Amino acid sequence: MRLVDYLDKGASVDPGAPCLTTDGTSSSYAQVRELSFRIAAALAGLGVAPGDKVAILSANDPVAFTCVFGISRAGAVWCPINPRNEASENRQLLDLFDCTVLIHQKSFAPLVKQIRAELPQLRTVVPLDGEADPEVEGSLSWQDFLAHADAHADADAPSLDEPSVDDLAMIVGTGGTTGKPKGVMLTGTNLETMTAITLMSYPFAERPVYLALAPLTHAAGVLCFPVLAKAGEIVVMRTPDVERFLDLVALHEVTHTFLPPTLIYMVLDHPKLDSAELSSLQCFWYGAAPMSTTRLEEALTRIGPVMAQLFGQTEAPMMVSALSPADHFLSDGSIAHERLASAGRPTPLVTVAIMGEDGVLLDHGERGEIVIRSSLVMRGYYRNPEATVEAAAHGWHHTGDIGYVDEHGFLFIVDRAKDMVITGGFNVYSTEVEQALMQHPAVADCAVIGLPDDKWGERVTAVVQLRPGQLVSGPDLSAFVKERIGSVKSPKQVEVWADLPRSKVGKVLKTEIKATLIGAG
Repeated sequence: MRLVDYLDKGASVDPGAPCLTTDGTSSSYAQVRELSFRIAAALAGLGVAPGDKVAILSANDPVAFTCVFGISRAGAVWCPINPRNEASENRQLLDLFDCTVLIHQKSFAPLVKQIRAELPQLRTVVPLDGEADPEVEGSLSWQDFLAHADAHADADAPSLDEPSVDDLAMIVGTGGTTGKPKGVMLTGTNLETMTAITLMSYPFAERPVYLALAPLTHAAGVLCFPVLAKAGEIVVMRTPDVERFLDLVALHEVTHTFLPPTLIYMVLDHPKLDSAELSSLQCFWYGAAPMSTTRLEEALTRIGPVMAQLFGQTEAPMMVSALSPADHFLSDGSIAHERLASAGRPTPLVTVAIMGEDGVLLDHGERGEIVIRSSLVMRGYYRNPEATVEAAAHGWHHTGDIGYVDEHGFLFIVDRAKDMVITGGFNVYSTEVEQALMQHPAVADCAVIGLPDDKWGERVTAVVQLRPGQLVSGPDLSAFVKERIGSVKSPKQVEVWADLPRSKVGKVLKTEIKATLIGAG
């Protein structure tokens, strides 16, 4: 399936049903579909051919998301650009992806102006909600852009191009937090596999209502496709607001939503949570970063038995393994405490194995790199054949995560390979130490890294962010961890920071923490 086929599927079920809702205003499936035809025709009128790359630079916005379907209908490739990136990173991605058209919100006009001159292959720049900028080469107002639409903008016109399911659907940047960003090529098959797994692995109402607070450029965006296939409604939040999020769940009787752990912690800490009406929720996805098991138990109690973990990566989107809402509990209804630290079971359409450094697959319980085989796995890295070959060594896709599979088939992720600390000859997995620290009532969030040490090789070092009004000493936190997982894994250095540096999607940036501490040393 093409990306636009999910929209068309929903429209075939009920064209009058609400499709995209923002700030109390809804567009029906028929309206969104009609606009997608106009956008596709406008792109064709500008000379965009099948396979050309079209970028969208926007915060959460229903018209920007509709452009995704117009791009797909034109046979072009969607390149989501994170609006929180620095200008230089976005210039690098637009150049890497060979983008010929950039559609952006007017609020990002200064950023576009800053990088436009360094992008010679970018032919057209279209502000979604503004006039053309005469100082930006190729700038075209939204109205003039749509004026390029021709007879093919008729919503009843058939699609003339029937691409292969293996055609490129989108290119996504890996982010660049560990080096130069790469472009992940995802095909129609990759996203169809992801959608099928999602519908197989989690509860879905006949007409789901999905609340998108997290950026549509990331997980929140691709999770829309299974909702559209079932003619569900997508409620788009333009800006993050936890109180408004809680209000919208009740107002729209939201059934599905996704938040990374950092935002879930904010929900749990919000004074309005316990009075909020959340009974409509069926599936509250979390993922993109490890979640504290202590806070997950709190969520299961205070939000409800609806928490649902997903594990994947850009190269194998979202659905490598799943912990459904039911999997969080034992058969007697009690919380399955040991499972909460897992990433769930491998999903039905993905084969997961654990591989040693020599390329040999390991047995249950043995720790090694998590490798997978599936039609979920990307085609490769755009214009980077060396990295593509490296990621597919020994005939498996290498995730870069260290983990193991227990005797019950649950996958446990113990660390990123690059984050493992080797201290005194012992392997210490940072996530295990972080889970122990997060059990302390004063700790809001934390990160564990290894720093060079003359005696130990590396010393386990923790940087913690405390909850408001809380005080605790470094030695006390080290002793707290030692009680739970032993002295080898206990931090030998503990730093308390007011806040932890984070990426554009909320992940803690351990590289920045390490650089800061090494520089301070």
